[in-house]
Amino acid sequence: MSYGNVTSAIIGKRLCSLLLFYLFTFSPFHLLPLKAQYNTDRLVMIGRSALYYEDYVLSIQYFNQAITAKPYLYEPWFFRGVAKYYLDDYAGAESDCSEALQRNPYVVSIYELRGLTRIQQEKYAEAIADYTRALKYDPQNRGLWHNRVLCRIQNKEYETALCELDTIQRRWSQYAKAWAMRADVYMQMADTAQAITALQKSLDIDPYDGQTWAALSIISLSREEWDSAQVQLDHAIHLMPKNAGCYINRALARFNLDNLRGAMADYDMALDLEPNNFLGHYNRGLLRAQVGDDNRAITDFDFVLRLEPDNLMALFNRAVLLDKTGDLRAAIRDYTKVIDEFPNFWTGLEFRAACYRKLGMTDKAEKDEFTVYRAQLYKHLYGTQPRLDPSQIRKRSEIDMDKYNQLVVDDEQELERQYENDYRGRVQDHRTDMEFMPMFALTFEPKQGEVKAHTAYDRQVEVLNSQLSGRTIYIQSANITLSDESTRAYFDYIDSLTTAIDRSHLTTDAATMMLLRAVALSTIRNFDGAIDDLSTYLQIDSASVIALWQRAACQARINQFQASEGTNTALQTANVLGDLNHALAISPDNPYLLYNRGTLYARNGDYQRAIDDYSAAILHEPGMAEAYYNRGLCLIRLNRQAEGVRDLSKAGELGLYSAYSIIKKYRTAK
Repeated sequence: MSYGNVTSAIIGKRLCSLLLFYLFTFSPFHLLPLKAQYNTDRLVMIGRSALYYEDYVLSIQYFNQAITAKPYLYEPWFFRGVAKYYLDDYAGAESDCSEALQRNPYVVSIYELRGLTRIQQEKYAEAIADYTRALKYDPQNRGLWHNRVLCRIQNKEYETALCELDTIQRRWSQYAKAWAMRADVYMQMADTAQAITALQKSLDIDPYDGQTWAALSIISLSREEWDSAQVQLDHAIHLMPKNAGCYINRALARFNLDNLRGAMADYDMALDLEPNNFLGHYNRGLLRAQVGDDNRAITDFDFVLRLEPDNLMALFNRAVLLDKTGDLRAAIRDYTKVIDEFPNFWTGLEFRAACYRKLGMTDKAEKDEFTVYRAQLYKHLYGTQPRLDPSQIRKRSEIDMDKYNQLVVDDEQELERQYENDYRGRVQDHRTDMEFMPMFALTFEPKQGEVKAHTAYDRQVEVLNSQLSGRTIYIQSANITLSDESTRAYFDYIDSLTTAIDRSHLTTDAATMMLLRAVALSTIRNFDGAIDDLSTYLQIDSASVIALWQRAACQARINQFQASEGTNTALQTANVLGDLNHALAISPDNPYLLYNRGTLYARNGDYQRAIDDYSAAILHEPGMAEAYYNRGLCLIRLNRQAEGVRDLSKAGELGLYSAYSIIKKYRTAK
């Protein structure tokens, strides 16, 4: 080897070593098991980002690590409590809030959250204590006053609740919910007249509160004022179209107004919204039996009996239907269970005797008939058999077999209490029905989203996949939620990649593993870490479309979260646009890059540019439902409803079924 070649080889090795030193020394924060390497602020921020994207299990993992690193900080405890609250782990959330308050007893939001967790556990006195303490630090917080009053009502402290409502109404005279809460107190005190007056005053201030209309309807139903109840429930359903209880109650009103078709439609809708609703299935079964739809009525009572196997009223109704449809032995089985509990139930004995006769079991039939005959001879000992009146209504807990074919209502129809809650639904508040679908990004997770028909394909991604062993990179637009087990697997995989990069002696190998680590980090919401890896990778290969694409998608996710926190993201948005433009200059026909740039424009209100990019993406990939969906939303926002609905219809046709709810909304509005 010549001297020049030897020198070049030495210089090449030194450059390679220096580059690897740079990569490993200044590589992004990765979740290694050494506490010294933990950046707690960053862990908390990543966890909060995961909370924003509704990945609660993953967020808990990050907060766990922050707590392990610095257990004296209150924020990781608090935010872990928020995640547990979203997962309905109210006891765990309460415990975390208590830990947070030990570290900082002056944060109002911690008392607020702990109060909500205690309400969910029916610890109303403890919740009242939390709200009282929070009001010391924030006396103008109306939500705290609101929730404390509701806790007073639950705790039967009615006079105190009325006093606090006086205070609320002096401070906030146009607060409609204060009148609704006052009505709740009056209802608990059996003062219906004052409750109605309070509800009417609430509606005078805010006629668009569906809960107030529903509360008013409960009073009308209790008074059997069916016409008024139906009108009030029409208003409530218009304002709260997904409240199953309103449909159940309107069905009752319609039934008593002889509108059987309307009642049946309401039960169908209620069960679409709440498939396990007992009253819906039971009453729909009775209505189906009344109109001769016996087989489907049996299906409803089968469901009721799966929910409540010992419900004798449902059992007898099913027996009658099985009898009518010819399944006599099954009918006898059900009749017998009821008669064993109620030996003097004459109707049951008569029906069972008839079944025995049809099967030729004369002895058993005569025995039942004789029992009924003897009872009728001595009816003064047993009481008279009342006439069956299916138009009557019975309470759910009322067990009177003579009322087997009467519609059922809950024992107590209470006004639904709505607590002021900054946590439940907070994430959903960021996402309306008009929210754009996310950008496409790279992940190791196969499709979990709603779209079924279209499988995202890109030639450069497939080339990369052909070079990998054991892992496949997918193109995904949906926000992925990982299980606890999957999350741990990703942390282990990232650790293994970090170890392999440390041991690597070839820049190309290290770069590929760094790209894989970036994909893994972005999947577990560590977007900052992913961007650091991708930026380092782009110093090695500045023309990598995949790295530019992924970095833009990661930064866009960070921007979305930071914007929700009130941060100005204009500069970071310019960086996203720069990466997408750079990638499109190299790969101008890539439909996913065009779609991503269109989504960036759409989120910034530049709808015409977004439409142009979505149209170009569709030209190259006609099966991309997300592009039709987002273009449809842009067209609607430009008041081009007909074109927008056409695009949304196409998105629904391609499998993005949430498009249909938007179509319905705009057709209804029109």
